[in-house]
Amino acid sequence: MYSQAVSSYNQNNINIETPEKLIEMLYEGALRFTSFAKKSIEKDDIEKKVYWINRVINIFAELLASLDLEKGGDIALYLSGLYEQQIKFLIEANVNNDTEKLDIVIKVLKGLLEAWKEQNG
Repeated sequence: MYSQAVSSYNQNNINIETPEKLIEMLYEGALRFTSFAKKSIEKDDIEKKVYWINRVINIFAELLASLDLEKGGDIALYLSGLYEQQIKFLIEANVNNDTEKLDIVIKVLKGLLEAWKEQNG
């Protein structure tokens, strides 16, 4: 069992070839987890809602930490503000069970993912 887990972990690490691929995977994960959070609100499953929203907040925090404001210039500054705004929407969605805020985050993530794939595809 342990060797299967190690093998699976190593296989996943091999598939992440570049930092660009990692960013793409973070966007995809955040999008998926936000959808899960929305479904959890709709099912009135508070525990899962909190879990999924926290996962998305952690992804945005990681994306924020990865920005290089010196090298990235205006784009990095824009992304910083955009990521921070999404965290605010996620917190509001969590506190108020607001699926509309999650819809905004989903729309933004879809746009980010599409633009990222075009730029790095």
